[in-house]
Amino acid sequence: MAEPIHVFETSGSVATMADEVRRALTARPRWLPCKYFYDDRGSELFEQITRLPEYYQTRTEEALLGRIADDVIARAAPRELVELGSGAGRKIGLLLEAAARAGAPMRLVLFDINALFVDASARRIRARFPDVDIHGVTGDFLRDLPALGPGGGRLAVFLAGTIGNLHPDDVPRFLSRVARQLEPGDGLLVGLDLVKDRARLEAAYNDSAGVTAAFNRNILRHLNDALDADFDPDAWEHVAFFDARKAWIEMRLRATRDCRVRIPGADLALTFRAGEEISTEISCKYTRRSFARALTDTGLVLERWYTDDERLFGLALLRRVRMALRLA
Repeated sequence: MAEPIHVFETSGSVATMADEVRRALTARPRWLPCKYFYDDRGSELFEQITRLPEYYQTRTEEALLGRIADDVIARAAPRELVELGSGAGRKIGLLLEAAARAGAPMRLVLFDINALFVDASARRIRARFPDVDIHGVTGDFLRDLPALGPGGGRLAVFLAGTIGNLHPDDVPRFLSRVARQLEPGDGLLVGLDLVKDRARLEAAYNDSAGVTAAFNRNILRHLNDALDADFDPDAWEHVAFFDARKAWIEMRLRATRDCRVRIPGADLALTFRAGEEISTEISCKYTRRSFARALTDTGLVLERWYTDDERLFGLALLRRVRMALRLA
């Protein structure tokens, strides 16, 4: 009989959010941390995005993972799976099915910033895999990875191209932090959206149904709810474009009129002129070569590179090696 589901919360707080929002919105250019997309409504909107016809990433990654799951489990031979940024359970379920075919008992840890999403995902997975020992951790994967504890027989998975939301300069440091929660021989499976045709990329972030636009504006609603701000989300338009030089999609919110905004919870009063923008997300696109460069001195080496037939999306299986890690 598997143990009950446990969900642990780390030290995130409204005070932390207020400090981060204050620093971001008083910077030049102004920006917001994209993790604040994912309140309950934002998490639901993102699930809708994954089912949109323009959004090829999720269905392509799922199909690829279904094809390679047995090979990944055979190579990594894990006793524990850790999903960073836990999804709705579809993708991790493919790895759990492969582990079951291999006859491996399994512990699963779901790590996400949204506690309700972690709990719902855990319960969906438990219904399908009643013998898996499932635990949840609510936290920020940039700050709270030590909550995972030491590795050993661990395969961490970081799917959905989420690594693309990190600035390329920050990726090696992040990978080093993940490596610190792995023992030599442990694995990390990373999903990467690949560089491709501009039109296809931009369509994925400018869907005809307007769901991505609603998701983008929802970050302002989250600030209203959490920090007692008075943003009018309808006064902001969604902007998303591909910057070929930087190889990333950038999402912004652009004021359609002059706005005076108060954010009492962050002790801020701000003026935005019509046309002024707030950067809300980058989504970096990779090649095998550009991602391999990011692995230098991280304690991780590329063991296997997988792509779909159209080379839209990649999955990189990394192995933790025995070496001194760069400071995180």
